[in-house]
Amino acid sequence: MSPPKSDAQVAFDKYVVPELEVLYRTARSLTRNTADAEDLVQDTLLRAFRAIERFDGRYPRAWLMTIMRNANINRVRKKTPDLLDDPEMTFERSVDFAETEGPEETVVEPVFDSVVTAAFATLSPDFRQVVELVDLNALSYQEAADVIGVPVGTVMSRLHRARKRIRERIGEEGLESSGAFRAGEPS
Repeated sequence: MSPPKSDAQVAFDKYVVPELEVLYRTARSLTRNTADAEDLVQDTLLRAFRAIERFDGRYPRAWLMTIMRNANINRVRKKTPDLLDDPEMTFERSVDFAETEGPEETVVEPVFDSVVTAAFATLSPDFRQVVELVDLNALSYQEAADVIGVPVGTVMSRLHRARKRIRERIGEEGLESSGAFRAGEPS
């Protein structure tokens, strides 16, 4: 028989464990690297466990996303290269940190056709980020705003403009949003 769980363990199981999948998907979007995403989630979980007794139980996903955002900021700061120390190591770290595969290779390409993929790729990083968080990772506007660190209205505006640009690109290519060619257009 195992010993009874502490209040912190019960709260962690109740508020944090159900959000693991969303945490991982979000971390994957932020880091673009499986190993870094796993490290970021682990760091987030550790920080959440340490602070769980101070958590009021309201909006656990937003609370966890805020923790993840802060952990990611610290992670990026630690990876900032210092050219004066060792240029070889700096180059190796920068290659490791560079985006090796974009969202179109991991998420969008298998689901959408090449036109949508190309349109998504042409979006600015701010627009791509909100599309990833809201449309691909199913975060609410508030949760996405917490992850990015901007107001909800900014997320809504960026998302609207990003979707509009994708629709316009689809139209330019002679496709409807359903993916079918328009009548009279060459196939």
